[in-house]
Amino acid sequence: MTIKQVLTTDYHTGGEPFRIVPEPPVAIEGATVAERRMLAIGNPDVDNLRKLLCFEPRGHADMYGGFITPPDDEGAHFGVLFWHKDGFSTACGHGSIALAVWAVQTGRVDRDPSGSTTVVIDVPSGRVTLRVHTVGERITGVDFVNVPSYRLAQRVTAATSRGDVIVDIAYGGAIYAHLDATSVGLAVTPEHYSDLISIGREVKWALNESEHARHPVDDRLSGIYGTILYDDLGTDEHGNPHQRNVTVFADGQVDRSPCGSGTCSRVAVLAATGHLKPGQLLVHDSIVGTRFHARIVAESPVVEHPAVVAEVTGMAYRTGEHRFELDPADGLGTGFVLR
Repeated sequence: MTIKQVLTTDYHTGGEPFRIVPEPPVAIEGATVAERRMLAIGNPDVDNLRKLLCFEPRGHADMYGGFITPPDDEGAHFGVLFWHKDGFSTACGHGSIALAVWAVQTGRVDRDPSGSTTVVIDVPSGRVTLRVHTVGERITGVDFVNVPSYRLAQRVTAATSRGDVIVDIAYGGAIYAHLDATSVGLAVTPEHYSDLISIGREVKWALNESEHARHPVDDRLSGIYGTILYDDLGTDEHGNPHQRNVTVFADGQVDRSPCGSGTCSRVAVLAATGHLKPGQLLVHDSIVGTRFHARIVAESPVVEHPAVVAEVTGMAYRTGEHRFELDPADGLGTGFVLR
């Protein structure tokens, strides 16, 4: 690579990192964000930039980030091309929350004096809307309103080393398999971290090419992006469903947050089974104890699937600004990952 330096601003949302590249130093071709994602997959310059910022020694196997792009049209403030250690994803709720905070903090989107600033972002799965809540100069929270989410299949069998398991499959900007952790003798706790990764990878690859993982409208969105392993914690004091999850996505990457698009997928499953109704909140915890709240804000059928529009509330915090370099004499080049 001939890149001399890359400037980034890093955030975390619920413990999950998000590395923002406001001005990517390579050309990212395409007329829309969805098209840019497909072209980036085969573009060595864009992919090497991803590796440089994601791989060790500048990143790690669970790093996540995004390249800022133009929006699809004037209806959005900007676009983003999401990336992780294995490639480019179709959606990212925690990243969208971080981007909304960044947009307001940097003045890219003017702060609304009402205390609620709307940020609209084009992502590969569509257009998402965020509301950034402020008190004075302080940002207090962000609402992420996603594309419609819906269950694609229920009680699907996947063969694993722990025997056959039963999952639901749902779309929330990306397609996820949902597995009750107790059904495979696990709990969503750090002590079971390695086993959760292993079974999550097995379920993903067992179902990734199946008919259940096909997007009904856009085949670019097909495939199992990740496995959501969850614990049912009953209800909170207000009767709202309370769950804890870990999302194992890409090829064994672990979301430290409750996962934004995964939470929307979870809302779709719970709505389909009647366990989350309009007016209720899903209290959704992560493996590290951070929390999102989610609710149904609308119904919007997609083809033959009853669908809901989910709103996820969380917060992101800036962790630093970085100036990355690549010495042309560095034999490690764009880096490596050990997992």
